[in-house]
Amino acid sequence: MLKTRVIPVLLLRGWGIEKSIQFRDFVYVGSPINAARVFSGRNVDELVLLDIDASREGRTCHTEIIAQIAEETTMPLSVGGGVRTAADARKLLEAGADRVVINSALFERPELLREGAERFGRQCMLASIDYRRHADGRYEVFSHGGRQATGREPLAWAQELVEFGAGEILLTSIDRDGTMTGYDVELTRRVADALPVPVIACGGAGSVADLAAGVIQGHASAVAAGALFLFYGKRRTVLITYPTDDELARHLPADLIRQKVYGPPPHRR
Repeated sequence: MLKTRVIPVLLLRGWGIEKSIQFRDFVYVGSPINAARVFSGRNVDELVLLDIDASREGRTCHTEIIAQIAEETTMPLSVGGGVRTAADARKLLEAGADRVVINSALFERPELLREGAERFGRQCMLASIDYRRHADGRYEVFSHGGRQATGREPLAWAQELVEFGAGEILLTSIDRDGTMTGYDVELTRRVADALPVPVIACGGAGSVADLAAGVIQGHASAVAAGALFLFYGKRRTVLITYPTDDELARHLPADLIRQKVYGPPPHRR
């Protein structure tokens, strides 16, 4: 298992950040540039940036935002939104992204992962899977920001994407998104145990204890969250936070706490 990474996820809309609950009821949070500066100053392990309008508008994530964040911060960046070709992926990487997140386009052309892996390395290809759990207990993958049912089961889809070249899976529970009620550790564990690549648990974290549960009970290699790092208190006051090493140490076994490497990624030095 990789040392645990704790990853904030920012949803981009234009030049702002918004946060959802169950992929709806979006609220404005603030500037992605300012948020990224704060996270970078707190030495976060990685930052995920997802442009939630890019696919619908037929474009990729605005490279100007990525370039500015990459210029002003030191943390690794994983960026997604509207990536449909290897050329799209290249634009994001050239703008400063370290990895590219792909979701909806894979239902039409999963070969995109192989093409990207051959050009940029498998480690750059992060496949994103959004899913819901139906009342009968059945899990189903949804695409296009949770709006379109695909009829696919998350584990089977994840295995297929790995075969096509995914270097890591971002697994997000739509039902738990923004609720801060904890991860779906049952499905996370099933997927993580079955795959030869790392799995990032996402959707539902409301405390450092939840982050630990995603790793210990869910067997995730990394844990991601949005609301936990953006809001404070029952009124969800905007406050950008990130757990300290001591807070993580109280919940995670010592051998799973990632040794921080301060300073910019090697390719930016």
